[in-house]
Amino acid sequence: MKKLYFSLMIIFLLGACSYQESTKEVSEEIVLPTSIFSSSKNNAVIDEKEMKESIKTYLNTNEDLSNISDQFEEMMDSDQQLTKAEAKKLEQLNDLVKENDRNFSTYISHNTLPEGYKKESERISRFIMGSNQILDELDQAIDDMVEHISEGDFSETEIESLMNKNEGVNGREQKKIENFLDDKNIDTKAFGRKS
Repeated sequence: MKKLYFSLMIIFLLGACSYQESTKEVSEEIVLPTSIFSSSKNNAVIDEKEMKESIKTYLNTNEDLSNISDQFEEMMDSDQQLTKAEAKKLEQLNDLVKENDRNFSTYISHNTLPEGYKKESERISRFIMGSNQILDELDQAIDDMVEHISEGDFSETEIESLMNKNEGVNGREQKKIENFLDDKNIDTKAFGRKS
């Protein structure tokens, strides 16, 4: 547990110390995507070509949103407060992440998927939604941890509880997803893959 605590502290301190650019320069570069995964199909039979494209779109959009989220993290780690416009953009980003997840989950649960895609599509949806939720909660926990440390009060069990909360988000699940993507020749930039 001490190793986890020290690892988190080192990551936090390195992130806070390494950022040098001004918030204004970075915020001007942040552009939210104009579209996310969406489908109006309901009770339809989805063919394999469309399913592959749907998975690719969902994963690539999630990767793009995650990269934008990283830019906001850098801004906040620089100890500069977000402007109202930046805060609004961050709120819009969080809404897009949730909507992207919700749209894909609805799509795979309300349509007939090609043979061999139902189980793996559900795995992808659970994994991405779970990792997005964990990242959101981890950000909040780190903020709380910094506040508690400055007050001389910190509970290691909060972080430990968060790390154990979603057991479906782990390297084994990611490997199964990547194997499925390889099997079906779905080219995506998710998980650091090149699209």
